[in-house]
Amino acid sequence: MDHIDSKILSFMHENARIPISEISRMITMSQPAVTERLRKLEDQGIITGYRTELSPQKLGKLTTSFVLFRTNRCKDFLAFSENSPEIIDLYRISGEYNYLMKVLTESTSSLAQFLDTCNAFGFSMPLIVLSTEFEDRSLIAAIQTVE
Repeated sequence: MDHIDSKILSFMHENARIPISEISRMITMSQPAVTERLRKLEDQGIITGYRTELSPQKLGKLTTSFVLFRTNRCKDFLAFSENSPEIIDLYRISGEYNYLMKVLTESTSSLAQFLDTCNAFGFSMPLIVLSTEFEDRSLIAAIQTVE
């Protein structure tokens, strides 16, 4: 991956619907060349997909929290998690807790209800998000500082 690929990825991260013609114009490269580079980035697994970002607030999910969770019943907890629409991200972590969940709920009351259902599987420690400074930061800047 070179600096041109990095530029392409940066534009795509900012707006996955950007036309290839616009990318080619911004990096002064032909459309077929940009298309081929995108195909190679997909084939290499660097680009893993394209998605639509949704607004949790517009969908009525006004409370975001991260929940540390400790359990001895990992399989049962995973089955529960797969069927819980409140959990949008789930990470297996090291340390005192087994899992870190990102949870979206309508309110702190609905968060409390969700946590009550989790208690059947172990112990939780919720951290309610007060504000978001940035989210889904591009990996391009991190890659460029390493090179």
